[in-house]
Amino acid sequence: MPTNIGGDGGIAETGIARIDQSDVDRLSQHKLQIADIVFSRRGDVTKNALIRSHEVGWLCGTGCLKVRLGNETIALAKFISYYLRQPDIKEWLVRHAVGATMPNLNTGILSAVPIFLPPIQIQQGIAEILGALDGRIALLRETNTTLEAIAQTLFKSWFVDFDPVRAKQQGLEPEGMDAETAALFPDSFEESELGLVPRGWRVGNLEDCCIRLESGGTPKRSVAEYWNGNISWLTSGEVRNPIVFDTKETITELGLKESSAKLWPEGTTVVAMYGATAGEVCLLAQPTTANQACCGLIPRKDFRAFLFFYVRREREILAAKSSGSAQQNLNKGLVSGHQVLIPFDEVIVAYESVVGELLNGWISNEKQAQTLASLRDTLLPRLISGQLRLPEAEAMIEGIGR
Repeated sequence: MPTNIGGDGGIAETGIARIDQSDVDRLSQHKLQIADIVFSRRGDVTKNALIRSHEVGWLCGTGCLKVRLGNETIALAKFISYYLRQPDIKEWLVRHAVGATMPNLNTGILSAVPIFLPPIQIQQGIAEILGALDGRIALLRETNTTLEAIAQTLFKSWFVDFDPVRAKQQGLEPEGMDAETAALFPDSFEESELGLVPRGWRVGNLEDCCIRLESGGTPKRSVAEYWNGNISWLTSGEVRNPIVFDTKETITELGLKESSAKLWPEGTTVVAMYGATAGEVCLLAQPTTANQACCGLIPRKDFRAFLFFYVRREREILAAKSSGSAQQNLNKGLVSGHQVLIPFDEVIVAYESVVGELLNGWISNEKQAQTLASLRDTLLPRLISGQLRLPEAEAMIEGIGR
């Protein structure tokens, strides 16, 4: 479906729809082959995905359009996929898409896209260089998936399943930690409004984990001096990215001073409160402001990792608290009052000392991935236009991020 077409030319498999064999047989003419290029038919018509070997046999849904090039003696599909992601081609697609409220593509529009084809050997070289960058980006993000899984596994063990407490209750040494860390956990449970919890831990709210918790704000659009400054300004749609560096829009110091926007520090956990992204969570990798559809949770000392991974675990629960018939909405009160079991401060510090390093690695990897993606997007039009030769591009990327 269109939602599965990622921004970097691949398929995002999370939440992908699945059908049974009878539907596969009935829709066999829509099966995808290797090197097919899939576009969204409506909405964001600028994204495309190149079908890889493990995606062969998947089906092209009705919301998508399929491009198949044939035997690739004139044009390589991988090159064309990159070519169609250039800013000027994206602009062309949007300009020619039909529909007043939502852009729509059709096969006529897509077949009319102007293409400049260098010789096949040059296409191959460009595709290999850009593909190598994409491969490094994919590896960094796979590593980050592993880092988050480790952090969440440890969070579940310590703060959900209470494995160290259960081990001590049975007279055993907790696994995977030294004696000093094990000594921080109690050896028994007590009743609470959340059921049995480690003795001495308390039931609180998210606001108890924060220095402050507040909504964002928007400077007046009519005042040009408030916009296009050097301060990042986050929207709720951008909260889908778990780690946020840059934002599409920026504001000025004056815009910050003369509006309800607040500058949140690096390490702030942000929850989206409105619309389709209600309940989504991200971490700020640099000081950032946000609109009123975002809620910033500025963590107490040493609570950065605990707060972020706790709230990420609670995304669906927070989203379920949203209300509103036309649009799902959270509010600051619902977020701040969300219950949380708060361990001893010493346990929080121990978690930060271990998982904080994993989180720092995740941030570093994501920053490097964004640097490589920016380089890829810069190289693409220059290579295609001939402004940059292949050996020069290879020299530029040599050693970056290794």
